[in-house]
Amino acid sequence: MKVVFHVDELGMIREARHDIEHILLSEPDADIVLLMNGEAIQGYLLPRVIKFMKEYPNITYQACHHSMRTFHVRSKQMHDQVEIIESGVIGLVELQERGYSYIKC
Repeated sequence: MKVVFHVDELGMIREARHDIEHILLSEPDADIVLLMNGEAIQGYLLPRVIKFMKEYPNITYQACHHSMRTFHVRSKQMHDQVEIIESGVIGLVELQERGYSYIKC
């Protein structure tokens, strides 16, 4: 199972976290990508999100560089697990072309 979770609002991070945990309970080997853009990009700086990343190191975490510039988030502020991609929108398209199911949170 390959799934990309797209979060672009800060208030939806908790929902994404719960949905990801639910999938991992039934499919522990699922290939999961959490891609954040828009205002949600700031979520990668939150202690609870950093804790989640440490608890689930096998998830791929992606951050949109365009959103980082818009919301004044620097690369050096990001946790080591976060992969910075140039465009979240293009990243979503590429993942779907590679067979990832899209879930918007």
